[in-house]
Amino acid sequence: MHDIEPFYNWRHLYVSEEDERSPFYGRVYSEFEFSQTIYNYYIHPQWDEFDSRTLYLKVLIADYDEKYIVIELIGEWNDAIENDVMNLKREVADKFMSHGIYKFILIGENVLNFHSGDKDYYVEWYDDVADEDGWIVFLNTPEQTQYDFTRAKLNRYIELMTIENWRVYKPFHLFKKINEAIVHRLE
Repeated sequence: MHDIEPFYNWRHLYVSEEDERSPFYGRVYSEFEFSQTIYNYYIHPQWDEFDSRTLYLKVLIADYDEKYIVIELIGEWNDAIENDVMNLKREVADKFMSHGIYKFILIGENVLNFHSGDKDYYVEWYDDVADEDGWIVFLNTPEQTQYDFTRAKLNRYIELMTIENWRVYKPFHLFKKINEAIVHRLE
């Protein structure tokens, strides 16, 4: 797991630790010291923590003009024990929503397990973004994670989507592709 780095090809466009509106503003990262773990496995030091012991993230881009954010996740999403959705909403999403971001792209290809819990925070987050014509998309999650997510009926609040080779897109083009798909589904 220590070899899995957050996607870095958009860093010339956005760096969350340099964004004064980001909850990760001012963070300093080591390229050599591995200190964060998911269970007993070290992860790359570029991942950000947000009060979860099993799930980490990296904000790849926050576009305040277009009102969207792309967040890459790694680890185990565990609402049953850790209440990760509450921590993600309170520590990250709410802070960006206070600056006008209401469209969330959560890249989940490195979310290896999902354990559901209460739906309240999903409903709350969905209601918050829907009031502003926003949405939440969980992109490219492994098949088992999608199954567990759907089985818990959370896909009512967060769209599950797959886009092959999302890394070849520029952030705005990825956002537009997802936004158009969601608008098309609503029509």
